[in-house]
This record gives sequence, structure tokens and C-alpha cells, in this order.
Amino acid sequence: MGARNIVLLVTAAVLLAAVAWLLPWTRTFLVIAMSKGLAALGIVILLRAGQVSFGHAMFFAVSAYAAGFASRMLGGTDIAVMLAVGIAAAAVLSLVVGLFVVRYRQIFFGMLNLAFSMVLYSILEKFFEITGGSDGLRLSRPSMFGLVLQRNDFDLMLVFLSIALALGATLAVQVYFASSYGQALRAIKSNETRLEYIGVSARLVLLIGYVVSAVTGAIGGVLLAALQGLASPSFSYWIQSGEFVFIAILGGSAFPAGAFVGALVYEGVRIYAAAFANDIWELVLGLVIIGIILFAPRGLVGLAVETFASPRKREAVPDGSVPMTNAAPAKGSAEQ
Repeated sequence: MGARNIVLLVTAAVLLAAVAWLLPWTRTFLVIAMSKGLAALGIVILLRAGQVSFGHAMFFAVSAYAAGFASRMLGGTDIAVMLAVGIAAAAVLSLVVGLFVVRYRQIFFGMLNLAFSMVLYSILEKFFEITGGSDGLRLSRPSMFGLVLQRNDFDLMLVFLSIALALGATLAVQVYFASSYGQALRAIKSNETRLEYIGVSARLVLLIGYVVSAVTGAIGGVLLAALQGLASPSFSYWIQSGEFVFIAILGGSAFPAGAFVGALVYEGVRIYAAAFANDIWELVLGLVIIGIILFAPRGLVGLAVETFASPRKREAVPDGSVPMTNAAPAKGSAEQ
């Protein structure tokens, strides 16, 4: 990752933090956008391998509930503990689920993830005495790295933490993509058979990517639960998973930063459409998303690269198209 890109990312993070400092009404919006962006970043990782999950919200939800249970058992806890517990829970679940789903590709991979997420949704809905059912699980406001803050100060610090985690996750994923495992992940999309011929297990590579993608989603789930003081079964619903896929494609699935650009635009359009076109806000949101997908198929970040980058740099950018029509032909539609 070039120094110029790092400077751009850090500058964008500083600007967002400044906006949150100067405009308190943006704080909730920014935390929600960063939370969903972190979850969408997990989708970007999977799209690197030519796979898409329609059930990735299960990790968003399980981390939120794990943080809620930790808070309840400890009578309130710190945000650092909540993040650690949420990440651990999502990592364990993704390892178990991943052992099944990495055996499949394309639509089978996506739908199996959806099935697991709906099983989790049903458990969260039905086990009322443990999970709170449809009412969700209440969380007390956590301390912030040992500091007990009032609501306004807590919201501001949560925004700063969300932006910092989003920046750190973006840089970490860029490093991961540049590593040998990240390159092997991309090879699953281009030619999985050749990857196996050189002695690299495609299942292991995809499993590692799957766990990493779950961890980024877990961070987002904890942040949103801390903001709302609630972990809800809707966190794992299929519509939530669909949102994450839309956000990843909207921002640009070939770019880790695209997950956050897409989340900011998606949430911004959704909020303003609901405010100024209350009766038809879904229509407005849908038209905006369709327009961006039609006229910027590589997403918003891809459009910016095509507009401002040099031809040489444009050619170096990996294709960000939706993988269902661009997946590797080898063993694609059946169990491996």
C-alpha cells in the first residue's frame, strides 16, 4: 500500500473526527456508518475470493449479544472488554461455520451462509428468557478504557473509536491482501485449480479469509450495540446481510476503503430520503443505488479511481465486479 493512499485514509479519518467534534448531530450517523462499514469490509474480503455471503450479519449479531452477556454478567464493563468478547465469539462461530461453508462456491456458499444466519435469528427470537426475544438484550453504557463518561462525551469518544477502528481495519486488510494468503485468496476467484496444483489448500485459504471477514463484522456489531444500548435479533436478519452486500458493492468491492464510503453514502441517502420523502423514501433510496450501480459498476471508489488516477494505476486495480458472473470455472457450482 502506497504512502499516498495511507495519507489519504488518515486525512479522511481526521476530517470525519473533526466533523463529529464540530457537529454533534452527526455522531450517531457516523457510528452507524462505521459499524456497517466494518461489516461490509468482511464482504469485500470474501468478494476478493469471488464469493459472497448473504448471511454475514450473523457475526454482526453474535458479537453484539456476546458483548451484552459479558456486560450483564459483570454488572457493566469496559468497551475494550466488550470488543474482545465480541471478536472472540465471532471468531469461534466463524471457524465452526466456516468448516462447512468453505466446501462450497458461488450461490451455494452464499445461501448456506444465509441458512446459518436464519438459524441464529430464530434462536435469538425464540429463547426469550436468555436473549430477550424480539425485544433484544439491553446493555448498560460501558466505560471507555477505564473512563466513566456522560452520554454526550461517551458518544463523542465512541465516534473517535469507531473511526480509529475503521482506519485500522482498512489498513490491516490492505496488508492482508498484499500478503501471500491475500494473494492466494484472490487466486481462488481467478483459477482455484491452479492454486491446488501448487500445493496450496484453497479451503484453508478461504477459511482464514472467512474468519478475518467475521472479525471485522464483529467489531461493527459491538460498536452498534454500545451506541444503541441494545443487541437485537434484527442484527442477524437476512435484510441486514443484504445491506452489507449492497454497501460493499456501492462503495467498490475491489477496495477496502469502499466499504466505508458505501456505508456513509448509503446511510446518508437513507436518512435524508426518510426525512424529506417519508412516504417514498425506499423508492428514493432504491433509485439512487440503482443509478450508482448502473453508471459506476466498480463502485464509488472505483469511479474516483477511473476519473482521477493515471491509466497505469487504473490497470493495476483488481476488478470489482459482482462475482456471480465472474467466478472461477473450476469446480464452481458443486461441493469441492
